[in-house]
Amino acid sequence: MAQLSYLWQQFLTLINSLMGSLSWRNILDVGVVAMAVYYIIRLVRQTRANTVLKGFAIVLALMWISDILELNATNWIIRQLVNTGVIIIVVLFQPEFRRGLEQIGRSNLTGTVFVSDRKPLSSEHDVSELTHAMTNLSRRKVGALIVIENKTGLNDIIASGTIVDAEISCGLVENIFEPNTPLHDGAVVIRNGRITAAACFLPLSSDNTISRELGTRHRAALGISESTDATVLIVSEETGTISMAHDGRLTRHLDAKALDEILKELIVSEDDVRHSHRRGERHQKGESAK
Repeated sequence: MAQLSYLWQQFLTLINSLMGSLSWRNILDVGVVAMAVYYIIRLVRQTRANTVLKGFAIVLALMWISDILELNATNWIIRQLVNTGVIIIVVLFQPEFRRGLEQIGRSNLTGTVFVSDRKPLSSEHDVSELTHAMTNLSRRKVGALIVIENKTGLNDIIASGTIVDAEISCGLVENIFEPNTPLHDGAVVIRNGRITAAACFLPLSSDNTISRELGTRHRAALGISESTDATVLIVSEETGTISMAHDGRLTRHLDAKALDEILKELIVSEDDVRHSHRRGERHQKGESAK
């Protein structure tokens, strides 16, 4: 009972100290910390780091309780675990930290500072050609893997394949993925509305929750979509099912209409970005003229 009373007094003392020195800096400081905790929880949610983060929070709580109860030996052991545990967590969950930093780099704030002139697809003609190619491959049950680059550069992926640098056409896409041809094994990368490279190697996703009925092609599509903002199209060689991977999520059983809508959104989103920049430039010119 005495320990609970001591904890309550400590809590009241903390509240009084915060209220006594309340200023806009303190409010901003608390807000920054709260936002950081919120985004960390969002980043690790539904990942294997989520469970580890919960365990780490429990260890910190035990360290705090052992310090209050003056359990010196227990507190010393837990502190040693925490000091070495931070380094171990950073090493074990390097992919999660990297993914988090990449998501920060792809945020709207950094996008406005570091403007990219890349555009996934150039016109509705590209959409039509890709849609026809994917549906034809699906009907014939020919496996395919197409990565459409967005703002995140894919130079390392392109370097692993064979440079093509050709306009998007239904015939070319089908010919690339035709079985027993030199370029059929691997992924095609599309940049700025052109087929830039073929037979490219993609990183495989390490997510253990992926259904076992999905093969290496789908795992590779999820892997590249987890680490970049690319849109990845997949045709299953076993079932002919058309799927799309984006932002680490897989959408399956797409038909021609759904695929056409998804690809057109890539054009619309990029056009909106260019128009918004132009409107901003015109507005700045108007202000300077005044």
